[in-house]
Amino acid sequence: MILQALKEYYDRKAADPESTIAPPGWELKEIPFVLVLDETGSLVQIEDTREGQQNRGKKFLVPQAEKKTSGIKANLLWDTPAYVFGIQDLEGLFEKEKERKRQRLPQQRAAFLDRIRNDLPDTAKRKALISFLENATEEHLSEYSHWPEILKTNANISFRFLDELDLYCRSQEAIQAVNAKLHSRETNGICLVTGENDEICELHNPIKGVQGAQTTGGNIVSFNLAPFCSYNKKQGTNAPIGYMSMFAYTTALNSLLSKESRQRLVLGSAATFVFWSSEKTDFENDFSIFFSEPPKDNPDVGTENIRALLLSPLSGGYRNDTGNEKFYILGLSPNASRLAIQLWLPGTVSSFKDKIAQHFEDFNVEKRESEPRYYSLWRVLTNIVPQDKTDNIPPPLVHQFMYAILTGTPYPQSLLQSAIRRIRSDAEDRVTPVRAALIKAYLNRYIRYYSKNTEKELTMALDIEQPSIGYQLGRLFAVLEKIQEEANPGINATIRERYYGSACSSPVTVFPTLMRLKNHHLAKLGNEGRVVYFERFIGGIVGKIDDFPSHLDLHEQGRFAVGYYHQRQDFFTKKD
Repeated sequence: MILQALKEYYDRKAADPESTIAPPGWELKEIPFVLVLDETGSLVQIEDTREGQQNRGKKFLVPQAEKKTSGIKANLLWDTPAYVFGIQDLEGLFEKEKERKRQRLPQQRAAFLDRIRNDLPDTAKRKALISFLENATEEHLSEYSHWPEILKTNANISFRFLDELDLYCRSQEAIQAVNAKLHSRETNGICLVTGENDEICELHNPIKGVQGAQTTGGNIVSFNLAPFCSYNKKQGTNAPIGYMSMFAYTTALNSLLSKESRQRLVLGSAATFVFWSSEKTDFENDFSIFFSEPPKDNPDVGTENIRALLLSPLSGGYRNDTGNEKFYILGLSPNASRLAIQLWLPGTVSSFKDKIAQHFEDFNVEKRESEPRYYSLWRVLTNIVPQDKTDNIPPPLVHQFMYAILTGTPYPQSLLQSAIRRIRSDAEDRVTPVRAALIKAYLNRYIRYYSKNTEKELTMALDIEQPSIGYQLGRLFAVLEKIQEEANPGINATIRERYYGSACSSPVTVFPTLMRLKNHHLAKLGNEGRVVYFERFIGGIVGKIDDFPSHLDLHEQGRFAVGYYHQRQDFFTKKD
């Protein structure tokens, strides 16, 4: 199902004249440096194609790279300096590794030259290129300013002749060589994806761009050890996939995972999502905006798209989409040389739109104007992990969170546990708006799914009629803290820093003490009207509490946090 959907996406992009997806036998590759030759094979200059803030090389359509493992295989008309010239920067390597690489260099250079001699027809430009490669020396190359950087970064290089604008690997003879290789495939089996006869691939092209995976790429379909094989079949023949299907799904997935792709979402240190639709949709282009942090130069872009999403039922669809288009979401994480599929959700634009809209409704809480209108997944997750660091976000939690959002099921319990743990451990900024929003959303979904709405859900703002004892105790704690602050203007630390952890877990051990301290603080107010106000306020809350419990379970601790947050927020909200 996954490979079929990816192939369908490739076929859709290949049929689009505006698409830049690579045709069979080709791939888009960054070529930071281009060597410009004249008709005699003399090096005229080295062009630097890098641009932008990230100083990345321009992408060119080049013959597809060979799958390089431990053997020596050269690409056609483009490669690294080790293959093109037999030269490599070996500084910093152990002596044994240096010697091993040094012995491979002549073989790599010979393989690159043999590929040109064997695949390309005998033309004047082919002769000029071979002459240049045979006579090029490191001493001559070092005369050019870009050469030290090429050697240091082991950058991909290719060639262009002075009288042409395109790379030599896009010449007519090179195109004919690639097509000849494609048509020489041997039909030896039936493809699992298409059901058609094709050449079954033993090795599949690597998938690159998954966060945390190896830079050389990983595989979804891979059999490299005997225990994975059966019926004496080797490698990919255990799952027979034809070359055209293999090329289509790997090219489509690499295109979705490219750094320029708008259909790629990275969360945490090792969780990557890609998404696409059966037809061209606005939802496909905007999906990542719903979950990622908005760019600093346009902080309102996420709000605008989410507002359009929430209002889409009134307009009949999301922007120009009908809602009936098929939509796919694939979650990947690294697993050594392979890629693990953590999430696969097929559906329609309409179904996913409704689930995402419900997610933002669940996270809606009253907050100060400086807070973001809608919280990204990154902001939610970093607020519940140690030190607010992206690297501390557990990858399984990301996939579980995303699954809950897109299926409308309860959020994972680990979200609630992590949020409460952070609230109790943070001495100063305990119940932040994003943590309160997360706890409210978690508890409300739990009530809907498991309690079938027999319990009262938490509201967006203060609810003085909420029956939860945890919620009312949270309100009471906020009131006691407010009294202390007014009695001691400019106080550095309040009861929150010292007593919050015990108050939310074991109220009976803390609240009697806090109630006695409250009398001391009220005596310092010096405003009789204010004292009466607070006494009545506390009386209204305590009237809803039969007794201070010895222990609050995890859900009641969550309601304690929300009650505390709602009451604090209400104190600073201007009343009409």
